[in-house]
Amino acid sequence: MSGKNTHEDRALAFRSARKEDVPYVVHVLADDPLGALRERDEDPLPESYFSAFEAISNDPNNDLIIVECNGERAGFLQLTIIPYMTYTGRPRGMIEGVRIDKAHQGKGIGRELILHAIEKARSRHCHLVQLTSDKKRNRAISFYKSLGFTATHEGMKLHFKE
Repeated sequence: MSGKNTHEDRALAFRSARKEDVPYVVHVLADDPLGALRERDEDPLPESYFSAFEAISNDPNNDLIIVECNGERAGFLQLTIIPYMTYTGRPRGMIEGVRIDKAHQGKGIGRELILHAIEKARSRHCHLVQLTSDKKRNRAISFYKSLGFTATHEGMKLHFKE
């Protein structure tokens, strides 16, 4: 699925990621202090990234969305539609892995990308869209709050040892 949005002197386009986008995605994921600790931006990339991409792209409830600015990749996020029994069985949207590459930050592209994901979740009849952000990402948390997200729950994780 793709869409377009024009703001000022830039043209934004949204599309589902393709296999050739995987190295870009991994590079941008690894290009921040937290991502540098957990990603392997190598040449060649570990096959696990391509396996994950195939699983995402073959699942109708998942979309790795690329935003392009004037024809150049500028960032991405993953939107997952989760079936739920609550709220009369309506699904919810989960936004994960939001990244705008450094060359495109501060231009409003992240806001447009999130708004695109929200509309996509709404079009799938979701009753809400949710996301998490590492507590160390103060700027990201402020950004999400500016879009109307509220911290209504306390999230927890249990990491497995490899």
